[in-house]
Amino acid sequence: MPQTPDPQTSRLDAQFAFLNEADRLKSVLRATTLCDGSRRENSGEHSWHLALYAMVLADQAPPDVSIDRVIRMLILHDLVEIDVGDVPIHSANGAAHASLETQAAEQRAADRIFGLLPADLAHSFRALWDEFEAAETPDAVFAKSLDRVQPVLANLLSGGGTWTTYSVTWDQLESRVGNKIARGAPRIWDWVKAQVRPFFGG
Repeated sequence: MPQTPDPQTSRLDAQFAFLNEADRLKSVLRATTLCDGSRRENSGEHSWHLALYAMVLADQAPPDVSIDRVIRMLILHDLVEIDVGDVPIHSANGAAHASLETQAAEQRAADRIFGLLPADLAHSFRALWDEFEAAETPDAVFAKSLDRVQPVLANLLSGGGTWTTYSVTWDQLESRVGNKIARGAPRIWDWVKAQVRPFFGG
């Protein structure tokens, strides 16, 4: 007579399948380098660094933001790059990052990767990822702002980074990045702008 599967064992099978798959994020290289310019960072490092950004810069968040939820979003936000890879915001003159094709590929990746989890976790993690992508709630808006800040500082400290690679102008940086940072963290953007503007001759 066949044995009935142990629900707890099946749950752990799914949880570890997801965790093992998430390890692949460490192999996804981003266009952005480390701050010292020594090598390109990977998406796992980027996600960790953003979670730390949220902890350190929590006092810059609006009062209605839950930093715990922001951290959870930031840890999950780039898992889709396991399938899609990094799509730099300045590539193809900024069009590639916002293309419908890229967005559809990321949705398929989210279906697959979060679908590895037990149903309750799959639902809650996917909901956080969707919330981050939509960038409409206070938590998601602040999380998106931090996601834009970190590469800016890496580029500045590494001598230009992807700004040089993609011939980015100040106006492009402000429209693609600055406006999004200012939306969720205006004081952070004021500080960052003061550091970055001289690089562009301002």
